[in-house]
Order: sequence, then C-alpha cells, then structure tokens
Amino acid sequence: MENENLLAISKEYGSPIYVYDSSKITSQYNRLTDAFKKVKQLKLNYAVKALSNIAVLKLMNSLGAGLDTVSIQEVQLGLKAGAKPNNIVFTPNGVSLEEIEEVAALGVQINIDNLSILEQFGTKHPNIPVCIRMNPHVMAGGNSKISVGHIDSKFGISIHQIPHILRIVENTGMRINGIHMHTGSDILDIEVFLRACEILFETAMNFKNLDFIDFGSGFKVPYKSGDIETNIEEFGNKMTKRFNAFCKEYGKELILGFEPGKFLVSEAGYFLAKVNVIKQTTSTVFAGIDSGFNHLIRPMFYNAHHDIINISNPNGKERFYSVVGYVCETDTFATNRRIPEINEGDTIAFKNAGAYCYSMSSNYNSRYRPAEVLWHEGKAHLIRKRETFEDLIKNQVDVDIFSEIAESAS
Repeated sequence: MENENLLAISKEYGSPIYVYDSSKITSQYNRLTDAFKKVKQLKLNYAVKALSNIAVLKLMNSLGAGLDTVSIQEVQLGLKAGAKPNNIVFTPNGVSLEEIEEVAALGVQINIDNLSILEQFGTKHPNIPVCIRMNPHVMAGGNSKISVGHIDSKFGISIHQIPHILRIVENTGMRINGIHMHTGSDILDIEVFLRACEILFETAMNFKNLDFIDFGSGFKVPYKSGDIETNIEEFGNKMTKRFNAFCKEYGKELILGFEPGKFLVSEAGYFLAKVNVIKQTTSTVFAGIDSGFNHLIRPMFYNAHHDIINISNPNGKERFYSVVGYVCETDTFATNRRIPEINEGDTIAFKNAGAYCYSMSSNYNSRYRPAEVLWHEGKAHLIRKRETFEDLIKNQVDVDIFSEIAESAS
C-alpha cells in the first residue's frame, strides 16, 4: 500500500483506524505453502486470535486455509465466515468440559491439553477423535510472555506424562487422531524448533492411528529494517525432509499441520492515528495521538516495536519524538524515535499492526474501538464500523434504584 492510499482511507473513514492489505496476507500464505510444496499433505490453520474479523476469515477460507481457534466464540466466527466444521481446530486452554463438548457437537476437531479433561472427555465420548497438545519443554520462542513450550508453561501435557496419556487412552478406548505442540512466538533458531519437532515425532510413535501432526507456529516476522526473521524457506526444506522420512517410518502419509497467525497478518496491517498535540518539555518532544493502549497495547504489554512513519510528511527532516497516547495512563508507543518532522494534524502509521492489535483492543477510558478497513484489489472496504456511544452502553442495565434511595432519605 502507498502512503496516499492510507491517507485517503484516514480521510474517508476517520482515525484512529486499522487497515489490512489482503495482497500481503495472500503472499505470506503462498510463501508458506511454497516452502512445504514437497509435502504430500499440508494443512495451514490460521490462528484466529491474531485477527478475527469475519472478512479476514473469509479471505483465509478462500485461500484454502483452515482455522485454529481457542474459544467457542472463535469457532462460531469461523462458521459464520463460511468455514466447514471439519476445517476448524479447537485448541483451548483452561476451558470447561462443557465448552469442549459444545464445540465437539459442531463437528470441529478437538485438541485437549490436560490429563483431567482428556480422561473426562474420553470417558464420555470415546468415539470422537481427539488431538493431544504436548508440552515439549523447549524454549523455542522469544521472551517468557510469548514462549509457551517451556517446562513451567500452563499449556500442553508434559512429555514426561506420556504414560498417563496412554493409560487414559487404553482405559477409555478413545481414539487419538493428532498430536500437537506450540512452542511460542518469534522463533529465531530453526535448529531449536527442529529439536522440539523431534520430541513430537517420538511422541507420535506411541499412537498407531494418527491422521496429522500439528507443529504450531510462532514464525518471526521483521519489525524493523534489518530485523531478524524466521527463514521459512530453510525451515521448509529441512522440515520437509524430516517429515517425509518420519511418514515412511510411521508407515502412513500423515498431514503436516501449522497454525500461523502473526506470520500471515502482521505485516499486512497498518494502524493510523492523527497527531493531536506536539508537546515540548525540558528534555523530550512528545507527539500525542488520538489513540492509546486501549487500541494498541502491544508496545506496553510486550515491549513490542512497531515502526512509525509520518505519512503526512514522509520525506521531512527527521527529529526525535516520544509518541504517546491520550488515555489516562503512561501509554508510550515509542521513546526518542527518529521520525520525519511531525506537526499537529499529521497522520502517522504504525506498521506490523495486523496481528494481536485490534483483537486486544478495549474500551478503556470509555473510548470507542476504531474502525477496520480491508484494502483488496486496489479498493478500500469497510469491514468494521467505528463504535459509537450506543455501542458503549448497549449492554449496560440502567437500573433506577438511586431515585428510590433519595426519596426514602428525604
């Protein structure tokens, strides 16, 4: 997308606003499928939690992707977007048996990550195939907030508990049709991830009637110029050879599964905001924008870096700015960042705003959540309206109890 496209969208639909480029999503999907083109059966299940707008889910469906979901609401969104139940995987954590049963009744693939629920579900529904999420005890991702495969993670069943799993399977007679892991986000070292894959291959040999093995995702995308990213082509080459060899050893052609989220949508997203005020203090120049961590929490929550460009003055002389928000908290998006000169009224764009940005937004300070636009084949399509005051209060119940208290007091 060009700056003039973004500026036109901001002018037409207002700010702040999220914009997604469908061509980038498509190219990322094709890049993954090309990397594993020598695998006979590949299945990419898009991680809905990254960006759950129905229009984006429809795009994924048109590309041939399945959906990886973590709540019954995400399952329902997927179904509404046209996904077939058997093209959806449900991988929750800490949910009730009742929610899992409700999803299973829809015909969705169930993925269970704890022994208690596995035994309960297998006892009640031995004929419903189940995938098991394993914890390989490998720190393959980034920091502790985004790495979920280490020994202290709440996710998955420990590889040291395989005997317990086998006992449950034998006692209930349930069928295990898949094995799964997810080590975390921002995988930098392919070799570490491949070692975790070996653990899953060893685990899979304990189950004789599998249909698929799902290796999660966590592929790192670049957040700034010169940033490190997962070498998908190298990983695809190495993983393809190992997976094909394993299938021969296993005696059956299995489906190789991944569940990319950030990799598919992060770089496709832009978050546009207007500069309300330039504030000079004794040591800092602040650019205050018409947004806050209520709309984009990743810099504050994960210490995530998002490149910031001044699309109103992209070629201006660079100065140092601390970009801050308008909520009544310390919501600093960037500190002393070199950005082309910013003036009040300019529109700035945060890059890599496709994944875990709108989906983590809130109404903090009673602010409205922004609109979303999909840029598809050279045209802007509004895919979510900006919230209004009516949206803010529609679920609140106006109980008239205080007038009664006032009357009794008088």
